[in-house]
Amino acid sequence: MNKANKTTASLLGGAAAAVAMLLAGQASASEGGASVYLLGSGGPGAAVLPPLPGVFFADTQYYYSGKAGGERQFVIGGNVVAGLEASINANFATLLWAPTTNLGGGTLALGAAIPIGGPDVTISATLTGPGGTQISRSASDSTMVVGDPILTAMWGWKKGDVHIAASTLINIPIGTYREDQLANLAFHRWAADVSLAGTYLNEAAGWDVSGKAGFTFNGENEHTNYETGTEFHLEGSIEKKFNKSWSAGVQAYYFQQVTGDSGSGARLGDFEGRVTGVGAHAAYNFELGKRPATLRLHAIKEFDAKNRLEGEAVFLDFSLPLYLKMPPGVPAPF
Repeated sequence: MNKANKTTASLLGGAAAAVAMLLAGQASASEGGASVYLLGSGGPGAAVLPPLPGVFFADTQYYYSGKAGGERQFVIGGNVVAGLEASINANFATLLWAPTTNLGGGTLALGAAIPIGGPDVTISATLTGPGGTQISRSASDSTMVVGDPILTAMWGWKKGDVHIAASTLINIPIGTYREDQLANLAFHRWAADVSLAGTYLNEAAGWDVSGKAGFTFNGENEHTNYETGTEFHLEGSIEKKFNKSWSAGVQAYYFQQVTGDSGSGARLGDFEGRVTGVGAHAAYNFELGKRPATLRLHAIKEFDAKNRLEGEAVFLDFSLPLYLKMPPGVPAPF
């Protein structure tokens, strides 16, 4: 392989690895016991941005199943419910544009994600419905809908093996929201997350050590008059690359709501939640045509939940570059 081709391969490999980490998503509502920020998404390479300007595609197929016993109550669709079991099978397609790698000495990346999925919810009792109606019965609900779109931005820097990135995401409440129903993918509220991530990536030794922390600020669901409090998330991961194709590692996260819920719809008071998750992941790097692609599988088990569902998440990330602006003298690979 000549020098130009080696340079091309190196840049492409870095771009594929970077875009695989730029996924943002959502699960089902803290109003309903979950959050806008997708816990577990801040895994390996959390602060690594594309080394080249370009356009990238990323996709996450996400499955979550969780439950809370009959002694735990939640507010969903304006109803106070108990004995909650829920699952979600959703897809998050993301388009990412990196217009420059020299904004204040760092790389800027802008993106948008569209969630499409099928939540399935079962409850053992509805304790208090809208208007104070008292009901005691089992119920279930499922649907297939388009959720709220998400806009995301990242700004990151690299020095040696150390990467630092600041990021934000904004949930836009224009998805399909099913009023007074149990199963929803959309939140029907504005929300914004701000995060800071760091990654130590030693390509020669094959080690990636990453961490990410951030806060999610939530607006009010105007239909239910429920305003979810501010939430904190902390994530970490370690990954070892075994060869040019395979890598694997472990990851964990901690979630804690730091301010209480409010509004007339917050019938359970502050309802501050927390949960911890621990899991593993594995990645496979390959070529799709001449484009470097990455598949990464995550499996996470939750525990120590309070005012949240407690369950398991399995999700598969896929990413590849659609267009790259190559440096002078380096041939375009596709």
